Amino acid sequence: MTKTILVTGGAGFIGSALIRLLLTENCSNIINLDALTYAGDTERLPDNETVHTVRENICDQELVAGLFYRYHPAIVFHLAAESHVDRSIDGPQAFVQTNVQGTLNLLQCATQYWRNLSESDQHGFRFIHISTDEVYGSLNFEDEPFTEHSPYRPSSPYAASKAASDHLVYSWWKTFNLPTIYDTL
Repeated sequence: MTKTILVTGGAGFIGSALIRLLLTENCSNIINLDALTYAGDTERLPDNETVHTVRENICDQELVAGLFYRYHPAIVFHLAAESHVDRSIDGPQAFVQTNVQGTLNLLQCATQYWRNLSESDQHGFRFIHISTDEVYGSLNFEDEPFTEHSPYRPSSPYAASKAASDHLVYSWWKTFNLPTIYDTL
Protein backbone atom coordinates (compact mmCIF):
# COMPACT_ATOMS: atom_id res chain seq x y z
CA MET A 1 0.00 0.00 0.00
CA THR A 2 1.29 3.45 -0.93
CA LYS A 3 1.56 5.94 1.92
CA THR A 4 0.82 9.56 1.16
CA ILE A 5 2.99 12.21 2.77
CA LEU A 6 1.76 15.78 3.22
CA VAL A 7 4.55 18.36 3.31
CA THR A 8 3.75 21.97 4.15
CA GLY A 9 6.24 24.49 2.83
CA GLY A 10 7.75 21.98 0.43
CA ALA A 11 8.88 24.62 -2.07
CA GLY A 12 11.07 26.32 0.54
CA PHE A 13 14.79 25.65 0.86
CA ILE A 14 14.50 22.97 3.58
CA GLY A 15 11.12 21.64 2.46
CA SER A 16 12.35 21.03 -1.09
CA ALA A 17 15.43 19.23 0.26
CA LEU A 18 13.09 17.03 2.33
CA ILE A 19 10.96 16.23 -0.72
CA ARG A 20 14.05 15.32 -2.75
CA LEU A 21 15.17 13.06 0.12
CA LEU A 22 11.74 11.42 0.34
CA LEU A 23 11.93 10.68 -3.38
CA THR A 24 15.21 8.80 -2.85
CA GLU A 25 13.32 6.67 -0.30
CA ASN A 26 10.83 5.69 -3.04
CA CYS A 27 7.95 7.73 -1.62
CA SER A 28 5.42 7.69 -4.41
CA ASN A 29 2.74 10.16 -3.32
CA ILE A 30 3.82 13.51 -1.89
CA ILE A 31 1.40 16.40 -1.50
CA ASN A 32 3.19 19.73 -1.16
CA LEU A 33 1.00 22.43 0.40
CA ASP A 34 2.75 25.74 -0.15
CA ALA A 35 1.49 29.31 -0.53
CA LEU A 36 4.49 29.98 -2.80
CA THR A 37 5.29 33.35 -1.31
CA TYR A 38 8.74 35.02 -1.35
CA ALA A 39 10.48 31.88 0.02
CA GLY A 40 8.83 29.23 -2.15
CA ASP A 41 10.20 28.20 -5.51
CA THR A 42 8.84 25.23 -7.44
CA GLU A 43 12.07 25.16 -9.49
CA ARG A 44 13.65 23.48 -6.43
CA LEU A 45 11.30 20.53 -6.83
CA PRO A 46 11.79 17.63 -9.21
CA ASP A 47 9.53 17.59 -12.24
CA ASN A 48 7.67 14.30 -11.86
CA GLU A 49 4.24 12.85 -11.13
CA THR A 50 5.13 11.87 -7.56
CA VAL A 51 4.95 15.40 -6.14
CA HIS A 52 1.64 17.26 -6.37
CA THR A 53 1.90 20.94 -5.35
CA VAL A 54 -1.19 22.65 -3.98
CA ARG A 55 -0.69 26.43 -4.01
CA GLU A 56 -2.72 27.45 -0.98
CA ASN A 57 -2.28 28.77 2.54
CA ILE A 58 -2.13 26.57 5.66
CA CYS A 59 -4.51 29.03 7.35
CA ASP A 60 -7.40 27.98 5.08
CA GLN A 61 -9.15 25.49 7.36
CA GLU A 62 -11.64 24.19 4.81
CA LEU A 63 -8.92 23.58 2.26
CA VAL A 64 -6.59 21.86 4.74
CA ALA A 65 -9.36 19.62 6.07
CA GLY A 66 -10.25 18.73 2.49
CA LEU A 67 -6.65 17.78 1.71
CA PHE A 68 -6.58 15.37 4.65
CA TYR A 69 -9.74 13.62 3.51
CA ARG A 70 -8.86 13.69 -0.19
CA TYR A 71 -5.29 12.38 0.07
CA HIS A 72 -5.31 10.41 3.39
CA PRO A 73 -1.76 11.23 4.49
CA ALA A 74 0.03 8.86 6.85
CA ILE A 75 2.67 11.46 7.70
CA VAL A 76 2.58 15.25 7.87
CA PHE A 77 5.85 17.17 7.72
CA HIS A 78 5.03 20.73 8.79
CA LEU A 79 7.70 23.12 7.54
CA ALA A 80 5.54 26.01 6.26
CA ALA A 81 6.42 29.22 8.05
CA GLU A 82 7.03 32.88 7.67
CA SER A 83 10.74 33.23 8.30
CA HIS A 84 13.59 35.73 8.50
CA VAL A 85 14.07 37.81 11.63
CA ASP A 86 14.26 41.15 9.83
CA ARG A 87 10.95 40.56 8.06
CA SER A 88 9.32 39.70 11.41
CA ILE A 89 10.41 43.01 12.88
CA ASP A 90 8.92 44.90 9.93
CA GLY A 91 5.64 42.93 9.95
CA PRO A 92 5.06 40.64 12.93
CA GLN A 93 1.35 40.08 12.19
CA ALA A 94 2.08 37.83 9.20
CA PHE A 95 4.35 35.70 11.39
CA VAL A 96 1.72 35.20 14.06
CA GLN A 97 -0.89 34.45 11.40
CA THR A 98 1.10 31.80 9.54
CA ASN A 99 3.33 30.35 12.24
CA VAL A 100 0.81 30.28 15.08
CA GLN A 101 -2.65 30.34 13.51
CA GLY A 102 -1.53 28.19 10.57
CA THR A 103 -0.01 25.58 12.89
CA LEU A 104 -3.15 25.61 15.02
CA ASN A 105 -5.25 25.05 11.91
CA LEU A 106 -3.09 22.12 10.79
CA LEU A 107 -3.24 20.56 14.25
CA GLN A 108 -7.02 20.86 14.44
CA CYS A 109 -7.50 19.37 10.98
CA ALA A 110 -4.96 16.61 11.64
CA THR A 111 -6.62 15.71 14.93
CA GLN A 112 -10.08 15.48 13.41
CA TYR A 113 -8.72 13.37 10.55
CA TRP A 114 -6.63 11.15 12.86
CA ARG A 115 -9.58 10.45 15.17
CA ASN A 116 -11.52 9.03 12.20
CA LEU A 117 -8.75 6.66 11.10
CA SER A 118 -8.79 2.95 11.81
CA GLU A 119 -6.79 1.92 14.88
CA SER A 120 -3.92 0.55 12.77
CA ASP A 121 -3.79 3.74 10.67
CA GLN A 122 -3.84 5.83 13.85
CA HIS A 123 -0.75 3.95 15.08
CA GLY A 124 1.12 4.72 11.87
CA PHE A 125 0.15 8.40 11.63
CA ARG A 126 2.73 11.08 12.53
CA PHE A 127 2.60 14.88 12.61
CA ILE A 128 6.22 16.07 12.38
CA HIS A 129 6.78 19.75 13.11
CA ILE A 130 10.06 21.41 12.12
CA SER A 131 11.08 24.48 14.07
CA THR A 132 14.19 26.65 14.35
CA ASP A 133 17.05 27.12 16.79
CA GLU A 134 15.96 30.77 16.98
CA VAL A 135 13.46 29.72 19.69
CA TYR A 136 16.42 29.47 22.10
CA GLY A 137 17.55 33.05 21.58
CA SER A 138 21.06 34.02 20.61
CA LEU A 139 24.54 32.97 21.66
CA ASN A 140 27.75 34.82 22.18
CA PHE A 141 30.87 33.29 20.66
CA GLU A 142 32.04 31.87 24.00
CA ASP A 143 28.63 30.39 24.97
CA GLU A 144 27.92 26.67 24.97
CA PRO A 145 25.77 25.49 22.04
CA PHE A 146 22.05 25.10 22.52
CA THR A 147 20.65 21.63 23.19
CA GLU A 148 17.11 20.31 23.19
CA HIS A 149 17.13 21.02 26.93
CA SER A 150 17.98 24.71 26.55
CA PRO A 151 15.26 27.08 27.78
CA TYR A 152 13.20 28.92 25.21
CA ARG A 153 14.23 32.58 24.99
CA PRO A 154 12.94 33.86 21.65
CA SER A 155 14.29 37.31 20.89
CA SER A 156 12.35 38.31 17.76
CA PRO A 157 8.74 38.09 16.59
CA TYR A 158 9.83 35.28 14.23
CA ALA A 159 11.38 33.27 17.06
CA ALA A 160 8.42 33.94 19.36
CA SER A 161 5.94 32.77 16.72
CA LYS A 162 7.94 29.58 16.14
CA ALA A 163 8.20 28.98 19.91
CA ALA A 164 4.42 29.36 20.14
CA SER A 165 3.94 26.82 17.35
CA ASP A 166 6.30 24.39 19.11
CA HIS A 167 4.25 24.71 22.29
CA LEU A 168 1.02 24.12 20.38
CA VAL A 169 2.40 20.93 18.84
CA TYR A 170 3.58 19.68 22.22
CA SER A 171 0.23 20.49 23.81
CA TRP A 172 -1.67 18.60 21.08
CA TRP A 173 0.40 15.53 21.92
CA LYS A 174 -0.20 15.93 25.68
CA THR A 175 -3.86 16.95 25.53
CA PHE A 176 -5.25 15.14 22.49
CA ASN A 177 -2.72 12.28 22.13
CA LEU A 178 -2.03 13.30 18.52
CA PRO A 179 1.20 11.49 17.58
CA THR A 180 3.46 14.49 17.10
CA ILE A 181 7.19 14.93 16.82
CA TYR A 182 8.87 18.28 16.84
CA ASP A 183 12.45 19.25 16.31
CA THR A 184 14.48 22.40 15.90
CA LEU A 185 16.96 22.82 13.08
